[in-house]
Amino acid sequence: MSNDPTDDPQSAAIEQLERLGLSAYAARTFVALASLGTGTARDVSQVSEVPRTRVYDAIDELHDRGLVDILQSSPKQFWAISAETASRTFEHELQHRTEVLRTALRELEPVERRAEQRGVWTVDGQRAVTERVREFFANAEEEIVYMTVEDLLTDDLLDVLSEAAERGVSIKLGGVSADVQARIQDDIPGATIFESLWVWSDTPAGRLMMIDGRKTLVSALVNGADASPADPRSETAIWGEGDSNSLVVVLKAIFTWRLDTETPEY
Repeated sequence: MSNDPTDDPQSAAIEQLERLGLSAYAARTFVALASLGTGTARDVSQVSEVPRTRVYDAIDELHDRGLVDILQSSPKQFWAISAETASRTFEHELQHRTEVLRTALRELEPVERRAEQRGVWTVDGQRAVTERVREFFANAEEEIVYMTVEDLLTDDLLDVLSEAAERGVSIKLGGVSADVQARIQDDIPGATIFESLWVWSDTPAGRLMMIDGRKTLVSALVNGADASPADPRSETAIWGEGDSNSLVVVLKAIFTWRLDTETPEY
């Protein structure tokens, strides 16, 4: 399916409604009503491919979630709430569920996380890798060393880096263009920029990172820049943690040599 919902808005809407928890019939019924404005079960069935006898079950599901109103006429008429109201409804539901999930998962976490993560761990997909990087930035206490291609140094990551700098964390960035350096200078005036070991933009490399000298991550852009961030093949990364972790030892040696060689500052 295309990533652009304007190419096939009906299919895109149905898919997302199902992902948000509606049954297949309810999703099709809501989309049909959204295009009709109002309609009877017969009207909905004709444009949605939902059997007429199942439209009523779908309407009950939608009505319970506040997505349709019912006119008690003969035959009954159904009206779908607006796109803006429906979006807000699902947004509020997701926020509530996310908060419940966050609270529950925090209750399940061990009192003390292991300081040593044995072995090398893998992460697939640009979004998943970015979230891991955000988490590592947020937990940094002393130093962040980060090398990346320009497209992966997003505004969100710059915000997290800026917050880390405000906590007193040393920020050292490599492999970024002059334009990105200018942005960094505005957002993080104390950041150090160093030259990368090679022409970063000419490789399939994605990121190299070291946090506090004991946590590292390295990634590659598997399917190139055109891959969707949600595609698990868009980027793959490995990371390790702990003073004796093999990945940490190797990358720490590389970073230490490079940073000792040349670390020009703004």
